[in-house]
Amino acid sequence: MISLDLIQRTAERLMEKAAIEIPEDYLDGLKATAAVEDGDLSSFVLQAMLENYEAAKEDRRAMCGDTGCPRWYVKMGNEAHIEGGPIALEAALRRATARATHDIPLRPNRVHPLWRTDHDNNVGIGAPEIEYGFEPGGDWIDLITVHKGGLFGTDYRMLFPSDGIQGIRRFFLDSLVAFGKRGLACQPAIIGIGLGGSKDACMVLGKRAACLRTVGSRNSDPRIAALEGELKELGNSIGMGAMGFVGKSMVVDCNIEVGYCHTGGMQMSVHAFCLSSRRAVARLWGDGRVEYRTDPDWFTDYQRRETVEWTVPQDQNEFA
Repeated sequence: MISLDLIQRTAERLMEKAAIEIPEDYLDGLKATAAVEDGDLSSFVLQAMLENYEAAKEDRRAMCGDTGCPRWYVKMGNEAHIEGGPIALEAALRRATARATHDIPLRPNRVHPLWRTDHDNNVGIGAPEIEYGFEPGGDWIDLITVHKGGLFGTDYRMLFPSDGIQGIRRFFLDSLVAFGKRGLACQPAIIGIGLGGSKDACMVLGKRAACLRTVGSRNSDPRIAALEGELKELGNSIGMGAMGFVGKSMVVDCNIEVGYCHTGGMQMSVHAFCLSSRRAVARLWGDGRVEYRTDPDWFTDYQRRETVEWTVPQDQNEFA
């Protein structure tokens, strides 16, 4: 049985880690980008951000004044048992969000869309978002927090099968140019692309691709993996760098996730994570153990399955 006290304490720690400690995979990707950037202003921004990350970690302060919109992804092993069940779990995550907003502190960005009501804690109707995934086997839960910007850096287009890969390239470039020229995203960023699904599922896929994949990871489909590499190179060839200045560092990495869609369409969404790529992960067991990491490991073979039923591979008794 995984206790609520352990869940809330771990969730509060994750909120702090996400706000202050940039994930190592993203930091390495950003350093690699900075090493090849030759635009004067882009280079200046990248160096300033790298110094800012070190200062944030040393001072234990949020790495960016706009701490985005905290959200949660929860993955449960099939054998996991939670004290009080899922209702208690959600209450614990809402309490952790409110407390962390006050203690870290985080900027209380969440307001009612019409009345602008602000509870000063990033909690309200539908906030924070909590999304779920499940895995066969395992008596653990993974808690993943992402502090995602909540305004721009996202676009959607209904493409059609005849648009093909060329249409994907075109919309990808249209989105990046708009992000850079109109100041709609903080580059360089991890770019997530959702392909297929219904419109809402396409947006979810793209956001998860941006927020729940690490720099350097590749889709398990080799053709999609090749397209990820091509789009990353393409995005860095348009003459824009950090924060839209002249340069060649728009994209730290490009991740694509797909879902089966209606035969007449090919939905596509594009999402820029953020120059301050904020995520943190922990796995909790019923015996009180907690393991912290930065790789969400969300897109397992099970999450990408195409079959009706699922049979655990012979060489794999439990997903890591």
